[in-house]
Amino acid sequence: MAKKNKSNQRAVKSAPIPTFSAAANPPIRTAIGKPRPWYPWAVFLLGFALYANTFSHDFTLDDAIVITDNMFTQQGIAGVPGLLKYDTFYGFFKDPSKARLVAGGRYRPLTPVMFATEKSLFGAHHRLAGHVINALLYGLTGAMIYWLVLAWFQDRPEGLFVALGTAVLFVCHPVHTEAVANIKGRDEIVALLGSLAALWWTYKALQSKQLAWLLPAMLAFFMALLSKENAITFMAVVPLTLYYFSRAKAGSIAAFTMPLLLPTLIFLLIRGAILGWKLGDPPMELMNNPFLKIVNNEWVPFNAAEKSATVMVTLWEYLRLLVWPHPLTHDYYPRHIDMAQWNHWKPLLGLMLHLALLALAILGLRRKDPVSYGIWYYLITLSIVSNVVFAVGTNMSERFIYMPSVGFALVFSVLVYRLLGRKSSEVFPVASLACIGIVALAFSGKTLLRNTVWKDNLTLFTTDVKTSYRSAKVRNATGGELYTQAIKPENEARREAMLRQAVGHLQEAVRIHPTYKNAYLLLGNCYNYLKEYEASVQAYQNALRIDADYADAKENLGITYREAGKYYGETEKNLSKALEYLNKAYQMRPTEFETVRLLGVAYGANGNFQESERYFLKALEINDQHADTWFDLGLTYLYAGQNAKAEPCIAKAKALDAGIEERRRK
Repeated sequence: MAKKNKSNQRAVKSAPIPTFSAAANPPIRTAIGKPRPWYPWAVFLLGFALYANTFSHDFTLDDAIVITDNMFTQQGIAGVPGLLKYDTFYGFFKDPSKARLVAGGRYRPLTPVMFATEKSLFGAHHRLAGHVINALLYGLTGAMIYWLVLAWFQDRPEGLFVALGTAVLFVCHPVHTEAVANIKGRDEIVALLGSLAALWWTYKALQSKQLAWLLPAMLAFFMALLSKENAITFMAVVPLTLYYFSRAKAGSIAAFTMPLLLPTLIFLLIRGAILGWKLGDPPMELMNNPFLKIVNNEWVPFNAAEKSATVMVTLWEYLRLLVWPHPLTHDYYPRHIDMAQWNHWKPLLGLMLHLALLALAILGLRRKDPVSYGIWYYLITLSIVSNVVFAVGTNMSERFIYMPSVGFALVFSVLVYRLLGRKSSEVFPVASLACIGIVALAFSGKTLLRNTVWKDNLTLFTTDVKTSYRSAKVRNATGGELYTQAIKPENEARREAMLRQAVGHLQEAVRIHPTYKNAYLLLGNCYNYLKEYEASVQAYQNALRIDADYADAKENLGITYREAGKYYGETEKNLSKALEYLNKAYQMRPTEFETVRLLGVAYGANGNFQESERYFLKALEINDQHADTWFDLGLTYLYAGQNAKAEPCIAKAKALDAGIEERRRK
């Protein structure tokens, strides 16, 4: 009897560990009934419908970089070679020195190629097409998540519940609004959709032992990589998934993952040939490197403790946004996320939570616990944009957790079932369904409301600046957009109020970021329109102190000198000040007709007819068809007592404009 018991014990010890791997055939019934063919399409329609209220929206935010102001995209299909040949930013900046503002550069040609194609196909309606296609691809991503999770859990009674819960929570989550409502966010959508499709076909190939499925898997993965580099994290996610949700041995898992190395290698070779092989050092400019501080009036990098604490704050914020997505903002630039120290609760809490997550992931590894899998998926896909591996140019962004949020939705669904569901497949898990339903409903409401903020840049910036009020970038963007709208003819009645509001935001931007040259440029523009020329000049000079070669600041400073000279001469009747500004304008723009002409007018009004003649003659060398300049030159000769020279000049003016004498008399 003892021997028999001992034998039984050996049998128990040698039995395989229970797993959540897929069986050959799904059970007839799950905890909430049979899977229906229309379930994934219901998820698809839900995802699509949630973003239908964006279809009338304008281009916003980074759409300018890849669509509206990109010289290649605007050429339509004819611009595709350029999109494939250069850094993604090159078509916007049109300057190789500016194309790689962030370390490592960006090579994401697939979605810009899509935008260029839409430009050719839909013409003036390509904006609408962009929003609709984003929503379609987003809905399809939700359906793909359902199919994948159902396949992974098909031998479990909670399988259908977890598949539906994961897919529904994903498509309803409001943190995705940046990726979907902003057309440019399609790079996130296609990168995830392509990666999931590659995972689906690889899993299918392993389960069916049909290698043909690996071909579409490789193509889908290549498309994902061409959309955004973070798809490369699926080189770790794919074998992890095969381990957790199949009974395959390590050798088989490696064999079925290896084919994905080919598209990865091809992508890296293309990327390296175009952008080079060096990641480069992080730039010493705050808007492209958030880990900088001012010491003795110079920007220096954070020390290791400051950087690690700040990164941990962002990791905490990502978890918080997944659980409680409020408030949302498109802008997490400095100093919305401020420099952190380890004596603050946020980095400490972030560290403890992530250590706890890592511990749970490790503990569930051998048991193949799906909660453990979801945590691994989240950490792996977040790693590349977390600023832990390398700097990504900003503190954080909601679009960065678009891909990792699949892991959150999976873990949440599994835990809800475990806490509120039933063990028996014959019992309908009402409490679990109610919980998922309530959360999905709340998420959907937030998504629909948040979408309205993405209507246009003015709405987006003026809304999000209330949340990200410490961000220099959104302050600058808000001021810039208010200025752009203020100078439009239809806003003349409220122009001054809008410009004053813009000035307030821009002043705050330079307070946060003292070397923000673009903010100083925009400040100069606002003051120019407000006719506060001394303040305008000061702002442009501040921009040029930061960058002596700043072409826009030089150009606008010259214009402001000219406009100030005209204002002080015509309106204030202060000829000495008018001449002071006009001479400065002339030093910067000696061949500009209007500046030279105004100098002739100012010197003439000041009684210096010799200088007046000189500048009028210079002006006519630039443009000899300007009737008023000929007339003013004639008057100068008359006032100087040179009547013989005056008559032909006035005759020339009348020949160019028969009514000039009557008009000037008025």
